[in-house]
Amino acid sequence: MREEPGEDSRRNSKRELRRQAIIDTSAHVFAQRGYHATGVMELCAANDLGKGALYYYIGSKEELLAAIHDRVMDEVMLGADRVAEAGGPPSAQLARLGEELLDVIHRYPDHVWVFLHEFPALTGGRAEQFRRRRREYEGRVEAVLRAGVDSGEFRDIDPWLTARAWLGMHNYTYLWLKPGGRLSARSVAKPFADIFMRGISTPTKPGPAGVKAPSSRRR
Repeated sequence: MREEPGEDSRRNSKRELRRQAIIDTSAHVFAQRGYHATGVMELCAANDLGKGALYYYIGSKEELLAAIHDRVMDEVMLGADRVAEAGGPPSAQLARLGEELLDVIHRYPDHVWVFLHEFPALTGGRAEQFRRRRREYEGRVEAVLRAGVDSGEFRDIDPWLTARAWLGMHNYTYLWLKPGGRLSARSVAKPFADIFMRGISTPTKPGPAGVKAPSSRRR
């Protein structure tokens, strides 16, 4: 029997939707029990699937773990792309990067928990891809900080070290920034940006008649 036009596309779309649902459900299971403590049969029960059906959508337990990490990195990099496209001074870009990152942490708490705790379980090419993508994002943050130093907006900081301070400050919120909680991603992002910017911005110095002027640009 010949398939109707578009039937194969609809079938693939339906399969992908189911696969994404399995990734989301499994992220919750891993976040509750831990990756190593979770068996395949527990994943089957949580997703209401038999073992063969689970492997049809997800080739292996480690592939499922990699897919959870990809979900986080996909969202984080999309946010970084939006910031780069919007442009603006380094201080504004750093603030928007923080808002984008906190939004991912707020929307995907289980995925982020798995991302931060279970990445050592990735092996071979999956581990290499995770490290490459993580380093790419860290490089985005470092580039913004370096641009701020070069323009004189930020004082003479080490972009590599400062990026890790910034990432630690934001990543740690996964412990308490939860959907439905008292705080939203946006309500946290602004004070975080203010606190961090006060530490890295170029200080001002008094000008003539007590008027404050920006300090000279770093050479």
